[in-house]
Amino acid sequence: MAGTAGWYLQTAMATTFKDYYTTLGVPKTASEKEIKAAFRKLARKHHPDVNPGDAAAEARFKEINEANEVLSDPEKRGKYDTYGERWQEIDAWEKAGRPGAPPGSDPFGPQFRGQGQGEPQFEYRSMSPEDLEDLFGDREPFSDFFNEMFRGRSAGGSGRTRAPRPLRGADLEAETAVTLEEAYAGTTRTLEIATETGTRRVQISIPAGIADGARVRAAGQGGPGLNGGAAGDILVRVNILPHPILRREGDTLHVRAQVPLDVALLGGEVDVPTAKGTRARLRIPEGTQNGARLRMRGLGMPHLKGGASGDLIAEVDVRLPVPLTPEVRSVAEALRERREAGHATS
Repeated sequence: MAGTAGWYLQTAMATTFKDYYTTLGVPKTASEKEIKAAFRKLARKHHPDVNPGDAAAEARFKEINEANEVLSDPEKRGKYDTYGERWQEIDAWEKAGRPGAPPGSDPFGPQFRGQGQGEPQFEYRSMSPEDLEDLFGDREPFSDFFNEMFRGRSAGGSGRTRAPRPLRGADLEAETAVTLEEAYAGTTRTLEIATETGTRRVQISIPAGIADGARVRAAGQGGPGLNGGAAGDILVRVNILPHPILRREGDTLHVRAQVPLDVALLGGEVDVPTAKGTRARLRIPEGTQNGARLRMRGLGMPHLKGGASGDLIAEVDVRLPVPLTPEVRSVAEALRERREAGHATS
């Protein structure tokens, strides 16, 4: 989460006594590690980014932050455990440089009234980028509420608010369908994006060899950024339509090659379709069995990252002549007689 250094967490602590242990759901004997774990769990659950528009969740999130602000600080926790509902008065009294406990009647004098007398007292604790990333991950952009809670302040404690943090725009998602031939050669698609000022068109490049379900990215074409932040991206999921003849497995293509009976017996060549939209010549060795698989190297899908292409596997589908000609019938009868003679002598 680059750029978060110098962000601060502001929490309001009213003088009305609150049971911070109950707020975090931990016992009074809880360790710092247990308090931190409870805070993380509750903060993730009630954070306004997770519950947009939920005022109750926002209020609960503030309570959780307040409880963690006190219980995660050993000094504050000690005063809280010792003085109970008056711990804030003691804390303010000591910070004012006055010794001992504050008098019960008028603990602060006129110059301190309003602090610990029912009005909120604000304190600031710096949070490192690691704290923020550990709690909320690297999700961006944050909600307006989150930016309000983690408002940047000057390191010198002057209270001057820094310029709003640049926020990256949202990513947009879409889907498109291409044919196997388009996936083989690469293609483009034009998307129409609706914006506040109208409709704009974005051309998406789909690389050769893309896999079914893969996503392509159009960098900087998504939602606009805020406060000078970069625009988001468009992510397009590509679905490859089924091919009537070719079947794909990774970069390998499969096809059934119809082979006449005489070519299977004597050898020869047949045409098979390719993903290029052309036909290639497949050599059939003499005596090829039905169902045999013959490899045609380099005629499969191109590798997405370049280099040699996959292969095309042709499965032999021997086709008998229909109707049977007298010549074919004569050959078949001769083969039968020869087979039966062999059985008789064995």
